[in-house]
Amino acid sequence: MKKHIPNAITLLNLLSGLIALVYAFDDNLQMAFFWVCLGIFFDFWDGFAARVLKVASPLGVQLDSLADMVTSGVVPGVVMYQMLAHIQQNNTAYMVTNDTFYMKLVPFIGFVITLGACMRLAKFNIDVRQTNSFIGLPTPANALFILSIPLILNTTISDFVFNFFSNPYVLVVISFLSAFIMNAELPLFSLKTKNKNLSDNKLIFLFLGICALLLLFFRFEAIPLIIVFYIILSVILNKTKKVSI
Repeated sequence: MKKHIPNAITLLNLLSGLIALVYAFDDNLQMAFFWVCLGIFFDFWDGFAARVLKVASPLGVQLDSLADMVTSGVVPGVVMYQMLAHIQQNNTAYMVTNDTFYMKLVPFIGFVITLGACMRLAKFNIDVRQTNSFIGLPTPANALFILSIPLILNTTISDFVFNFFSNPYVLVVISFLSAFIMNAELPLFSLKTKNKNLSDNKLIFLFLGICALLLLFFRFEAIPLIIVFYIILSVILNKTKKVSI
């Protein structure tokens, strides 16, 4: 029975992604964010369960990627589509008529994120370099970045932040940039603990501590900051060779 436990957790990730999709299509992006977060939670624990129970298998690896494709690939693409499709209705600065090029084609650019996630997950399954670290931004981190944008727009009190993330040109750039950075040859450190020794995991705990402080002070606006900080810190560590990636 225990060999099925990790796969069952992975299927909960997939179920969470499917529910998030329903909310995303219904334009309830806050609930979509919640269910994606829950799916990412299951995504973390399925691998942990497989390692603890010593039941890791090729089936689990493939199942994990298929679930991630929905939760961290399809959902952020739909969310970006929704934001681009509705931005002309909610922001008079970018108001256009329904028969324009914008309404016909531009919102579909959001699915570039889904295509990038698909490529990223396929590469991950065959890349032996990514056993203990990552090459390119993981799809769950990218999904959190994308799905945090509508929450920021609903909660921010900063005119600059609101105008920045409600600009369709910025959203298009973010879509292409996220697809690129998921597949870039960019070594990033893993958040998986190496062992029970605190000194061997001090980087992870330091990073998580800083993330907690950012979330405490900036709430949803902290999520893009955390993702950018994660990338920059990985680049610095890689350049200075203070950590083996």
